[in-house]
Amino acid sequence: MTRLTARFSRARALCSSTALAAVLCTTGLVVLIASPVRAQTAMGELVDRSAFRVCADPSYLPFSDDQDGGFENKLADLFAHELGVPVAYTWYPRSQGFTRVTLRSRNCDVVMGVVSGDDQMQSTNPYYRTTYVLVYRQGEEARFGSMDAPGMATGKIGYVAGTPPSNLLLKRGLLAHATSYALLVDTRVDNPGRDMVADLAAGKIDVALLWGPIAGYWAKQSKVPLALTPIPSDPRAGERMDYRIALGIRRNEPTWKHDLERLLRRLQPQITAILTDYGVPLLDAQGNLIDPKSVPPVAAKPAEMAAAEPEGYRDENYRAPVPATLKGATVLDVRGLSELMEKERPVLVDVLPRQPKPKDRSPDQVWVEPKREDIPGSYWLPNTGFGFLPKATKDYFAEALATLTKGDKTTPLVFYCDPNCWMSWNAAKRALSEFGYQRVYWFPGGAQGWKDGGNDLANATIFEAAGQGAQN
Repeated sequence: MTRLTARFSRARALCSSTALAAVLCTTGLVVLIASPVRAQTAMGELVDRSAFRVCADPSYLPFSDDQDGGFENKLADLFAHELGVPVAYTWYPRSQGFTRVTLRSRNCDVVMGVVSGDDQMQSTNPYYRTTYVLVYRQGEEARFGSMDAPGMATGKIGYVAGTPPSNLLLKRGLLAHATSYALLVDTRVDNPGRDMVADLAAGKIDVALLWGPIAGYWAKQSKVPLALTPIPSDPRAGERMDYRIALGIRRNEPTWKHDLERLLRRLQPQITAILTDYGVPLLDAQGNLIDPKSVPPVAAKPAEMAAAEPEGYRDENYRAPVPATLKGATVLDVRGLSELMEKERPVLVDVLPRQPKPKDRSPDQVWVEPKREDIPGSYWLPNTGFGFLPKATKDYFAEALATLTKGDKTTPLVFYCDPNCWMSWNAAKRALSEFGYQRVYWFPGGAQGWKDGGNDLANATIFEAAGQGAQN
C-alpha cells in the first residue's frame, strides 16, 4: 500500500460552536468550518486512477492513523484492493482548512467518513448510519439506559463539551453533576473519547455520552464490560443525534461518484462487517440498532493481497501488504506468540521508527513525541527495519541484539512493528541473513494485532545499546 509522505502542520484550529459543527469536529466527520464555499470550476475530472488517493488525519483512532489502525484505513484498503490499485494518503488534521489543503488542492481524491449532504464537498450515497450513545457499565441499564433514566438525575455524567448531547444535559438541568472533556485537543497526545471510557470503567463517572464509533471502539477495548444505548433524535425539538455517513469527493466529478457508489453497493457486506468489527453501533433504515451478532464476520484477506518475498530487503513503501512467509524464520499469529511466550523467554523486538519532529516546526517550538505502546516485555529498537541502514544504525542494531541475547545466537528472537509493516520483515531477515541468529520469529500482526487479540500493551521504552545510544 503506497503512502504519500505529505505532512502538514498539526496546529488545531478552533471549531464552530454550533451543534452540527461540533459533532463533525469530534466525530471525525469532515467540515470546513470557517472557509466560504467556493464553486469548483468545470475543469473536468482529474481523479488519479493509478492509486486510491485518500485525504485523512494521521492520528485519529478509531477512524484513521498513519499506522493503518483505523476502520477508515481498513475500508480504504478494501476499496483499493477491489479497484486493483494501491492506497496513497495525504495527511492533514481534520480541522479548519482540511478540505482546501487536501481535496480541493487535488492532493487526494476522496475523504472517508463525511456527513451525507455536507455542503463543502459532493458526497456519495451513504454507506452507514450511526448515532450518539449512552455508555454505562453492564447491568446498569435501568439506571442509565436513557436520558430520562432515574440514575441520570444524580449520577456522574461524562460528555464532550460543545457536542449535541451537551444540549440535552442543559435542557434537563444535568450539567451541575456532569464532567466535560475537551473538544479541541492535539490528537497525537490526547484522546477524550478513550479517556472518558477509561474513567467510566474505573468508576470515576457513571455514564458517558459519546459519538457512537468512538464509544463502541473504546468500549470494546475495555476490560470492564460496558453497554451502549443509542440516544434517540427528536427532530421536533431540534435534537439530532444520528447521521448518515458517506464518502466525500470534489464537485463536478459524476463519473468518479458513480464508480464509488457502485463500489459501495458491491462491498456493502464487507463494509458493514469492518464497522461492526470496530464496535461501530449501526442503525438500520428505520433508525433501529443493528444487532452485531447478525453481521457476518470480516472475511479473511484474499490470498492475492499477500506480497511475494523479495530477494533482498524492502526499501520503499513500508506500509503495504506483507508476505505470508519469511524464508528461514517462523511466522507467528497471536496464539503462536502466546504459546511461545509461555514455553520460553523470547526476546521481543519492536522496530517501529520514532516519529521525528516535523520539519516545518521552528527550533523553539515544543515537540511532544507521540507515545508508543508495544507488547509488554519488549525492547524498542527504532529505525532498524528500513531496507538500507546507515552504519551507525546497523551497528546499534547488531550491538543491541548481541546484548539482549548475551551473545547466544540460538536465543529466540521475535520481530514486529504493526500490521502491514515491512520493517519488521526486514529486521527479521537481517537478523537471519546478516547477523546469523538461528531462531528468528516474525509476528506480522504487530502491536495492534496483539491488542486486537485481547491482550494488553505497555508504554514502549527505547533500548540503548552499550556504546551506541538510542537511535533518533
